[in-house]
Parts: sequence; structure tokens; C-alpha cells
Amino acid sequence: MEQRRPKKRHRAIKIYALWALLVVLVNLAAGVVPGLGDWYIRHIFPVWVNTYGRFMDLFTFSVGEWMLAAGAALVCVALGLGLFSLIWGLAALGRRAGGAQCPAPRLPAGFPRWIRRYYLFFAWTLLAVCTVMTLNCSLLYRASTFSEQYFPEARKTHTLEELIELRNLVVEQCNALAQEMERDGEGAVVYHGDAREMQEAAIRAMRRLGQSYGQLDGYYPHPKPFAASDFFSQQFMQGYYFPFSMEANYNDVMYIMNKPDTFCHELAHLRGYIYEDEANFISFLACVQSGDPLFVYSGYLAVLNYLDNDFYRAVGEDREAYLAQPGISSLVRQDNIFLTDREWERINGSALLDTETVDQVSDVLRDTSLKAFGVSDGVLSYNRVVQLLLEWYYG
Repeated sequence: MEQRRPKKRHRAIKIYALWALLVVLVNLAAGVVPGLGDWYIRHIFPVWVNTYGRFMDLFTFSVGEWMLAAGAALVCVALGLGLFSLIWGLAALGRRAGGAQCPAPRLPAGFPRWIRRYYLFFAWTLLAVCTVMTLNCSLLYRASTFSEQYFPEARKTHTLEELIELRNLVVEQCNALAQEMERDGEGAVVYHGDAREMQEAAIRAMRRLGQSYGQLDGYYPHPKPFAASDFFSQQFMQGYYFPFSMEANYNDVMYIMNKPDTFCHELAHLRGYIYEDEANFISFLACVQSGDPLFVYSGYLAVLNYLDNDFYRAVGEDREAYLAQPGISSLVRQDNIFLTDREWERINGSALLDTETVDQVSDVLRDTSLKAFGVSDGVLSYNRVVQLLLEWYYG
């Protein structure tokens, strides 16, 4: 029996090492083998969406959110046990070095073995996480971009006049659509359907877009609300794609005009478009071509700030030049918010952590994460949607 244990242990170590090596090699191969990422997204990634993603869609709540919480708990326990073991070991060494007469108190029977087993479990869990992140996230960064696939002949540089024209078009669309929206007594936009109906509308919009852009054609799970939407609001996060559960998640307390665009943005990730600027552009197209006035308005509103800010910078932040163009109406500015004042007051009044601190930490983590996957400009990559809009509109 005792002889079998070392053999099993050695076998487990070999399996772990080979598995880890395979994950590393797959990531390296995707970066150096031309077309491997595209092949993976065409032939393999849809299998995960159609099986694992479809299974996760059976749950009405965000499974990924609970996975994230469980992962944080596992890390905290691992750090706690490591700190405890370090302190205990140093204390024991100190007693021996000092020649203490009284022996150090013993750990409870079986506790050292339990710690070893926990770290073994933690190591296998970490390897599983790396595998899932490779299959459902990092390989997607090695594929051709949306622009390379569908706008290969488009110009990569555009004039200031073209930027101004496109910006003005979006401003005028927003101004007109804002007037068409039904509103409550406080001026907030009203949607008569429930959350499920809006989710279904987003899926229909994405499938409709898939008729023009083949990679977007296929199965889509329903977007799911965060249970901890208040906490995600403190991070100014509208939505999140969870690779571990293949779910499109969204902030349920943000202002309604953010929801259609966010639904489509997160669903775009499930078709292999992992770059944020691409997801921004795809969600814009899905919304404005949906035929639903609320979705159309949400799509234009989502790109308004990007275009307006780029235009303002392009004219050297010249206030006079900026004001010479069509202005954004007060009604659009009222709708162009993340949360209502009432929601901010409620969240900040009950928050355990300061919103500014949470937001700063979240920004650093998101920026670091994007750069780790090869997005050199980190969170600033969201702004690149303007280039895609210009390529689409002008060619």
C-alpha cells in the first residue's frame, strides 16, 4: 500500500506537468502559427458555446459570478494557510534556536495532511482555470480582427472632415431618437417589456447581424444580470463576459439606455470577438439595424462619447470650433448616463467600500488584464471603435 502511493503521486505529477506544458504550447502555437486562432474560432470554439454555454443558459442566475466568488475564497484560504504555516514554522525554529525547554504545541492530528491536500486541490484548480482561460479567452486574441475579416480594403486613415461628418450624423440621430422615446414622470426612458423580452430582442439583433457577418451567426445564450450589480456599479462596469461559464452578464441597476448595447456587446464575445473595440462596434451595428427604436437609440448613444471626444481632441480642444457643429441636446445628455442620481445615492449609502477606491482598483486590474493578453493600450482600446466606425461608414 505504501509503495503504491509514491507511484500514484509520481503519475499525478507527470499528468500535471504534461497538462501544464500542453496549455503553454497551445498558447505559444496560437501566437506563431498563422491562421490557428481563426481555425479554432471557426471549428472548435462554437462547440463550447453550443454545449457548455447552452447548459449554463439553463440557470437563470449568473453561474460565473458565483465561480468568481468561489475562486476569490479559494485564493484567500490558500494565502491564509500559507501565512499560518509560515508563522508556525518560524515560531518552531525560534523555539529550537532559543533552546526552549517547553516543546512547541503540536498541530491537530491530520492538519498538515489536510493542508497538503488543500494545496494539491488548489494547484489542480489553478491548472483548470488556465485551461479554460486558454480555450475561451486567450486563443481568441490570436485570431483575425473584425476589420481584417470584413473591411480588408478599407482605408486606415480618415480626414477630420469625415470624422466631423460621422460625429454629426450620430449626434443628429441621438437628438431625434431621444424625442421619440416614451418617458415616465421623471423623464426616464420607459421600456414596456420585461428583462427576458429585452434579452430575446438582443439575441434576435445579433442573429440578424449574423446574416451579414458570418462569424456572428449561431447560438446565443441569454444575457444574465449580476447579483452583485451594486458592487459592479462601483467599478463602473456595464457588463462582463465570463470565460469560465461562457455567460454574457450585465449590470442590472444601470440606466436602461445602457442595457441593449451592453447585451449585444457581451454576446459578441461569445462569437469569438474578444477585443473591446470590436465588441463595441458589433453591438452598435446590432442595435442600429435591429428595427427596435430603443435598441437603435442605445446603439447610437453608446458610440456618441467616443466620436464626440475624438472630434474635440482633433480640433485641438478648441471650444469655438466644437460649438460650431450640431450640439448634443439636453434630453440626450440626460440619457447619456451610467446610473441615475437616485441609484448612486442608494449604492454609496450602503457600500462597504468607497466607490472611488473600488473604481481605481478595478481600472488597474482591467488595464493589466488586457495588456497581459497583448492589448498594448489596455482600457484605452475601447476608444478604437471610432476607427471601425469610420472604416464601416466610408470604406
